[in-house]
Parts: sequence; C-alpha cells; structure tokens
Amino acid sequence: MSYTTKSGQCWDEIAKEVYGSERHTGFLMQNNMPLLDTAVFSAGTSLRTPDLPKEEDNLPPWRRGL
Repeated sequence: MSYTTKSGQCWDEIAKEVYGSERHTGFLMQNNMPLLDTAVFSAGTSLRTPDLPKEEDNLPPWRRGL
C-alpha cells in the first residue's frame, strides 16, 4: 500500500491518518528509510504504508501460548 502526502504533513500526522495512532510513527519511518531526513513533507511524496504486524506478533512467547 502507499500514501501520498499533503503539503505540511509530518510523520506523526501521517501515521495517525494511515494507522489510527501516532504510536505507529516508528513503523512508518522504518518502512520509508530513504525519507528519514524529511521532517515536513511537500505535497505528492509517496510513502510505503504496509499493513501493521499483528499485535500478537509483538507479544513475548509466554503470552502467545508458545
């Protein structure tokens, strides 16, 4: 998936719009490494926006029943 920026948007604002929360800003940035030097986007920049990993994937093994 991808997202096209609007003028003046920042990473956290995009993460909230795409993923529903600013807490996913790091995930968004990890998937767009060449753009990390950008703090404020101009209109028309295309960002990769893959689906979030399942929450259970982030749990420790004992919480996943392993």
